[in-house]
Amino acid sequence: MPILNKDMSLCISLAARPSNIGTRFHNYLYDALDLNYIYKAFAPADLAQAIAGVRGLGIRGAAVSMPYKEDVIALVDVMDDSASAIDSVNTIVNTDGVLTAYNTDYLAIARLVVEHSLDPASSVLLRGSGGMAKAVAAAMHDAGFTNVTIVARNEERGRALAALYGFAWLAETGDSGAEVLINVTPLGMAGADESAQSFSDALVAQAHVVFDVVALPAETPLIKAARAAGKHVITGAEVIALQAEEQFVLYTGVRPSPELVREASAFSRAP
Repeated sequence: MPILNKDMSLCISLAARPSNIGTRFHNYLYDALDLNYIYKAFAPADLAQAIAGVRGLGIRGAAVSMPYKEDVIALVDVMDDSASAIDSVNTIVNTDGVLTAYNTDYLAIARLVVEHSLDPASSVLLRGSGGMAKAVAAAMHDAGFTNVTIVARNEERGRALAALYGFAWLAETGDSGAEVLINVTPLGMAGADESAQSFSDALVAQAHVVFDVVALPAETPLIKAARAAGKHVITGAEVIALQAEEQFVLYTGVRPSPELVREASAFSRAP
C-alpha cells in the first residue's frame, strides 16, 4: 500500500453493518496492481450527507449496501441502465462531481446462474423484496426462470416485485417447497439476525440448490443446513467477489486477472 498522499484516490463503502470484506478485497488489488488508491468502509449516520461528501470531497467511488440501495437513487445525478432497470444501486462513480449509479449485483447473479448451471425450468422461492432482491429477480427472469415465487412479508413491495416479472407472491413460505431456495434478506447476517435460518430444514430437504446472498458470514445457518443435507450451495462470498470485481473496474478502469480476483477474495475473508 503506498504512503497516503494528496494524489491518492479514495473509494468507500456505505452500509448499515459495514465489514472488512470489501475493504480488504479492494486494497489487496490496489496493492497488487500498484494503484494509488485506498478503500475505507463507513456506516453513515446520514445518507444524504454521506453522498454530499462523496461529491464534495472528490471521493472516486462508493459501494452501497443494505439498506441504502434504493434510498440513494434520489441523491445521484445519472442512473446507468444496470441500476435504472431495477431501481436499485450498489455502486456510485464520481467523475468530476457527477455521480453515476450502477448495479453490479445483477451482473454477479447472472454470472453465478451460468457458472452453477442452474436450470431455468426449476421452481424457485426467493425470500426478500429489497434492492438486492430486485437484482436477483431480474437476473433470474432474464436467465429464463418463470416458476418463481417472491416471499415477502411486506405485501406492497412483494407483490410489486412479483408483478414486475410475472412471478407469484407469498407472505410466508409455509410448506410450499421449491427446487431452488434463495435468501435475499438479512436473516443469518452477523449481528442481530446471525442465528436466524431463512428457510426451514423441511424446505431445505425438498430443495436441490440453496443460495444465500449474505456475505458475512458466508457460512450462514441456511448454508450450514444445506451442506449438512448434501445440497448444492451458492454463498454470498461468491456474490460479493464477483460484484466487487465489477466495482473495481468501474473505479479504476483496470480489469484484474481471475487469479488476482481469487486471491483478493480469499484475503478478504481470511481471519
